[in-house]
Amino acid sequence: MTTNRRGSVAIVGAAESDLGAVAAGLSPTDLMAQAVLRALRDAGLSPHDVDGLFACASQPRMTTMAICEYLRIDPRHHDVTYMGGSSFMTQLAHAQAAIEAGLCEVAVIAYASTQRSSGRNLVSPREPNPYETPYRPVLPASAYALAASRHMHQYGTTREQLAAVAVAAREWALLNPAAWEKQPLTIEEVLAARMVSYPLTVRDACLVTDGGGAIVVTSASRARSLRREPVYLLGSGEHLSHVSISSMPDLTVTGAARSGGIAYRKAGLSPSEIDVVEVYDAFTICTILFLEDLGFCPKGEGGRFVVERGIGPKGGLPVNTNGGGLSYCHPGQYGLLLLIEATRQLRGECGERQVAGAETAIAHGNGGVLSSQSTVILGTAATL
Repeated sequence: MTTNRRGSVAIVGAAESDLGAVAAGLSPTDLMAQAVLRALRDAGLSPHDVDGLFACASQPRMTTMAICEYLRIDPRHHDVTYMGGSSFMTQLAHAQAAIEAGLCEVAVIAYASTQRSSGRNLVSPREPNPYETPYRPVLPASAYALAASRHMHQYGTTREQLAAVAVAAREWALLNPAAWEKQPLTIEEVLAARMVSYPLTVRDACLVTDGGGAIVVTSASRARSLRREPVYLLGSGEHLSHVSISSMPDLTVTGAARSGGIAYRKAGLSPSEIDVVEVYDAFTICTILFLEDLGFCPKGEGGRFVVERGIGPKGGLPVNTNGGGLSYCHPGQYGLLLLIEATRQLRGECGERQVAGAETAIAHGNGGVLSSQSTVILGTAATL
């Protein structure tokens, strides 16, 4: 039996939990349950319909068990794959394989965090690394700053080009009522902001928010009988390259070059056929690296591409249309929210920020310090 067949499953429900700074006393499990119920309502289903549960989180340790207890779900299959912010794209591929194998029929993928209200910040606690810890890096920022510095040295990328990524994200966020940031942003303001780890300022860095989300996935045949227009999984791919940034094979080339290639082959599509691009923007350098490695521009041209072609609402390529982790929401791990936005764009539900005629979307997740990469390509019924 061939697994992960093009278009064999579809996303039929998608929803966020409360976002930003949530009410006092709410736990990550509260937010996950909230998102799951909203996503099921979106699909016209109930917790009793769920027989596959996929989740991971950095705060509750036994995530699927917590959700099962909270919502009285009795799954036949569950999965807690954890690869940081790319986990959810990989879990979508796992859900597809499980549905194809008959292990479950209706799968939910969920995540949430109370990172902001619990007082966490950009400095993540990590295991001591004898090759890095003596240099006192501010992680994860210093790891991404290292990649940015190398890209600047090797290809002439400028801080202004990095800042243009943040400005484009803010322009999209201003069209999104759910976005955290509500004020316009200029390149000059990005450059003048507090330096976190050179060359990245605080405006080159993602938000620190509470929040989460959930999606509902089922077989293509069942999807067609539900209330929402299905969004089909056309292709997926993943690649793991390192844990520590000092072990990254090439600071200017991420595993997206591998994961994206696999996803394109499965989908039978090329970068020029993608209408909407949702990539994990933990830092501005991420957007540039992923646009290059996913084939939207040549290696080394990402900075110029962002400025000259444009990735904002008035640009030539719609990128991170909800405002991204830089301006919309970033609750510790952001990958699932990319899938939610891609789904909504393909269902035509995004109001002012809607990309006209969108039929294909790519959602790319990143985990660790450019460590794990997972790519998903989604399409409407017209793409089957």
